[in-house]
Amino acid sequence: MTPRDDADGPHGDGPRRPQARRTARPAAPRPGADAAGPDQPQPGPRAARVPRPGPSAGSGSSDGSGRSRAAGTPRPRRSRPVSRTPAPRPSRPRGPRAVRLGAARPRLRLVGVVLTLVMAVFVVRLLQVQAVDASAYAAKAAVNRWVTHEVTADRGTITDRSGVDLATTVDAFDITADPYLFTPAQAKVRDAPQQAAQLLAPIVGGDATKIARQLATPGSRYQIVAQQQSPQAWNQIQDLKSTLAAKAAAGQGADVLAGIFDVPHSKRVYPAGDLAAGVIGFVNSDGQGAGGLESMLDKELAGQNGKIRYAQSDGRQVPTAGSQEQPAVPGTDVQLTLDRDIQWAAQSAITKQVQKSQADRGYVVVQDPRTGQVLAMADAPGFNANDLSHADPDALGNAAMQDAYEPGSVSKLMSMSAIIDTGSATPTTRITVPGTLPRADRIFHDDVDHGTWYLTLNGVLAKSSNIGTIEASGQLGKTQQQANQVLYSYLRKFGIGQPTGVGFPGETPGILAKPQDWNASQQYTIPFGQGLSLNALQATSVYSTIANGGVRVEPSLIRGTTGPDGRFVPAAAPKKTRVVSTKTASTVSQMLESVVGSEQGTGINARIDGYRVAGKTGTANRVDPATGRYKGYTSSFMGFAPADKPRVTISCVIQNPTKGSYFGGDICGPVFKQVMQFALKSLGVAPSGSHAPQLPVTWDPSDPATTDKKVG
Repeated sequence: MTPRDDADGPHGDGPRRPQARRTARPAAPRPGADAAGPDQPQPGPRAARVPRPGPSAGSGSSDGSGRSRAAGTPRPRRSRPVSRTPAPRPSRPRGPRAVRLGAARPRLRLVGVVLTLVMAVFVVRLLQVQAVDASAYAAKAAVNRWVTHEVTADRGTITDRSGVDLATTVDAFDITADPYLFTPAQAKVRDAPQQAAQLLAPIVGGDATKIARQLATPGSRYQIVAQQQSPQAWNQIQDLKSTLAAKAAAGQGADVLAGIFDVPHSKRVYPAGDLAAGVIGFVNSDGQGAGGLESMLDKELAGQNGKIRYAQSDGRQVPTAGSQEQPAVPGTDVQLTLDRDIQWAAQSAITKQVQKSQADRGYVVVQDPRTGQVLAMADAPGFNANDLSHADPDALGNAAMQDAYEPGSVSKLMSMSAIIDTGSATPTTRITVPGTLPRADRIFHDDVDHGTWYLTLNGVLAKSSNIGTIEASGQLGKTQQQANQVLYSYLRKFGIGQPTGVGFPGETPGILAKPQDWNASQQYTIPFGQGLSLNALQATSVYSTIANGGVRVEPSLIRGTTGPDGRFVPAAAPKKTRVVSTKTASTVSQMLESVVGSEQGTGINARIDGYRVAGKTGTANRVDPATGRYKGYTSSFMGFAPADKPRVTISCVIQNPTKGSYFGGDICGPVFKQVMQFALKSLGVAPSGSHAPQLPVTWDPSDPATTDKKVG
């Protein structure tokens, strides 16, 4: 151990602590050639010199030989040998080589360029959005923020002539569901669709199994559970929803109806059910007229829809943003000429007779001959427009105006009117009627077999003789061709072969060929009602023309309209046409009374006590629409009362009766009587004040005093 190792510390009070080994530290660069340039390697680390602890102030210190020296005494310098040879440079420890970083300025430039480009893109896009395309984006934002809904106008009401509603519009609701809200995660129960279906089915009249299947439709957010439900049904559902929600909030169950909603809209209803359904028609699922007057007057009834525009957020209206509304213009109310009570009487009577006769169909038309207004138009079988799903597709129309049929003997009225009006014969003209009559390629018969009849022209009409009508019609011209032309001109004036003027959708104008196109048999069959066709309203109008003194008043179904302003506007005055003279009409009317009043007439079943009745029976061969051949019969009765002052004209037609009698006087006569009695009483028509004239029906060929003209 050396004396240095045993020496006391700086203060000489104990052994001296070992000196720490000097650590190397980088040497400062020397000036001149020893300085490292930028391209030269940096000098290695140089041994660091550790300063020795100096003496404390006021105390002694060691001089390195173990002896202490007084404070303030300078340390003696240690002598070192001086050598002229430079000392060798200490070797530098070899450490890891330093990595030289690249220049920072180019990279800064690159980053600056990239940032500039990015900012330029943002600026350009900003200018495009806020300046160039500002209006387009504003419009898109408005579309997304502002919602426009169409406000459906209330459809106009259809009433009878007294203002009783026959078709009107009420509030209705479609019941919808969001199946997502019926999932176990949302409803908190596994069988939410089944529970909800059991509650809804009795209210909406649906099948619980089907409803449950709808509510459990995977991936769906919208299902229509029921349509066209009444406000009462939706109120009942709302009460259930409130009750279940309150219980769920109290922890007493699950709200299984939370996913049930309503879509309010309007619903067309027909308070009278099937009454006049063929005339009124119906609307489709979109609320548009699809049949009858609903279709014919759809534009007037529908009105004009409005619009409402409001701001929305998250699918809900923002109440503070305001709204813009264009009110809907309600449809026009239409008042018909129909009388509800008479319509009911006509519909009841024809329905019962069609069922009793097991016929294909039947129709009754009631008209005021003075005004042309239709008081009733009934079809059987009919339909209920409130429940079209159970209606017979063949009954979804108005057969009284859409069926074209050969009228038969009721058409003889027009032939007799032409004969009387042209002066070709009079009611007392004698006509010899053989049992058969060969003409052209046919042999003609009457409905009943008989020998030779000696009838007056009045008798020909009273007994409805086809042969007598052929013989009398031949007097209209010097030749058969001339007679055909005259008869055709009268048929046209009566309205045959052309629309009635009502404008009803699907109306048939009938078929009336021009006289030059009549074949050999038509020129003899048309006078008694075969070989031409018409609809029931046309036939009714023919009898109303005679009842109105020979003036045809165009039929009408519309009495007037009431617009949104509440002002009633009467329908335009109907067109009037003089067909035959007043004298001719009076004469023919008296001849029609013989059909009902005479014991030899075919219309005795239509007699009404206290009233003079003029009418005519008809029984015609019927063209089967399925085969185009004659099969079955068309039975009819038409007339008016009181005959001395006509107020009501009625026609009854039954197609293809298959049970019981098929003669028009037997099955349509009673229907005519029933409806006429009701109509006269309903309208307060007083009984006739006179008796019908007794025109002769037959003549005695052995009576030499007879001087009247003879035919045949």
